[in-house]
Amino acid sequence: MATSPSAVENRRDAGEEKGAEGPLFPELVGAAPPSPAGPIEATELATLATAPNIGLPKLAQTARFSVRQIEFVFKARRELGEVFRMRGVIPGGPVITSHPDHVKSLFMAKPEQAPSLTGESPLRPILGPNSVLTAVGPRHMRQRKLLLPAFHGEAIAQYVEMITEAAEQEIDRWPVGETIALAPRMQAITLDVIMAGIFGIEGRPAPGTPEAALRTAIRKTVAASTWPTSQLTELLHVGREEPMGLMKMAIEMIDRPTYAVIRDRRRAADLGERRDILSILLRARTEEGEALDDKELRDELLTLVLAGHETTANSLSWAWERLTRNPEPHAALVEAVRRGTGVAGETAEERVEATITETMRNRPVIPIIGRRVQVPWRLGDYGVEPGTAVAMSILLVHHREDVYPDPFAFRPERWLGRKPGTYDWIPFGGGIRRCLGAALAMAEQRVVLTAMARRLDLVADRPAPERAMHRNVTMIPSRGARVIIAAKH
Repeated sequence: MATSPSAVENRRDAGEEKGAEGPLFPELVGAAPPSPAGPIEATELATLATAPNIGLPKLAQTARFSVRQIEFVFKARRELGEVFRMRGVIPGGPVITSHPDHVKSLFMAKPEQAPSLTGESPLRPILGPNSVLTAVGPRHMRQRKLLLPAFHGEAIAQYVEMITEAAEQEIDRWPVGETIALAPRMQAITLDVIMAGIFGIEGRPAPGTPEAALRTAIRKTVAASTWPTSQLTELLHVGREEPMGLMKMAIEMIDRPTYAVIRDRRRAADLGERRDILSILLRARTEEGEALDDKELRDELLTLVLAGHETTANSLSWAWERLTRNPEPHAALVEAVRRGTGVAGETAEERVEATITETMRNRPVIPIIGRRVQVPWRLGDYGVEPGTAVAMSILLVHHREDVYPDPFAFRPERWLGRKPGTYDWIPFGGGIRRCLGAALAMAEQRVVLTAMARRLDLVADRPAPERAMHRNVTMIPSRGARVIIAAKH
């Protein structure tokens, strides 16, 4: 394979510079050929073709994308190429791309040139306009700066002890010889961890407290989000500012304890000494000396609780769904964790990291992200007019045959001796919109995956893999990642 400028740049991003120890399996990761992308002049736009359209009625496209996005986007790429346009509920497109160079152009764009589409997502009525996830422009940067101290390395190190304790206690409760769904159990661990980090509570909140009421409301809301009516509700809320109907009722159930928690904490005598995220946010001030009001705090807390626990839990669920149906990677993980070294001479930590990285490539929980370009934009052979939504399909980027040979196979060894690239491994997004909690999510997955591999002998409850089911903006195992605990150590 010829080495293109794009390939060299991606490998440099992945840490494969001269003198670095090379990957153990170099044939398992390649590079995409270069493709020009980025803002252009109107004169150049006039010379470029428009992206080909998917030839289905708008309603049919919306339904297929919402219910079976995997089949929908892969079919479109096979028939139309790596850039195509769909018609759905998002105004002005979107144009969907899956080339790393196109991803790079959008991640590196100035915020005013390509603001995030999260400001238009169905999450906005839930999380509010002030959240670091849903805000755009200066508001987003303001919120991000306020949250950064809660997610630096020292803070993550403090959370690891909480994660370890939560994981061990949860595993202790699991029955041997029975079929269990891992997804709700992973959610129990990650919810306890994120609530401990946010509110500073040791273990589960005491009954009768606002924190306990909030935890219950979150669990009920997440469980209800798998109902068929929830998908319809989600579609109806695209582009809306305020919740309505069933969503409004669910938000009111969450808001009552959330505001109660904020009121209690504002009155805390030890607020200045507390290190939890809520206390840090209450003390935080912008460069202009402004403090966050209750509505801003509410939006950030809900974002951290909802986005901070469900995505990580689902990634762990997918890891075991994949491992229990792929005996060699499963055996390699268990051996490395229990003996301290793996079949390829890797350490237990390297094998765990490779397993997590491959899971997030093979089964990304967030399948698609986007920007709305405000200036003419080039995507390879195609031009995009200002005001167009451009979506980056994480699913398609992660399953390019030129970047990931045998892309549908689950091969954690791809990552032994290699770090993932910045623009072709994007489960956390990128640029100024990269997930703020990425380090915490990785730390949680390392601890929980290691504890489960060390203590449990797991087998799939049936040979067939679980298909992906959509929940809000995430993809989850359709049967909750069901396994049988054959033995516990």
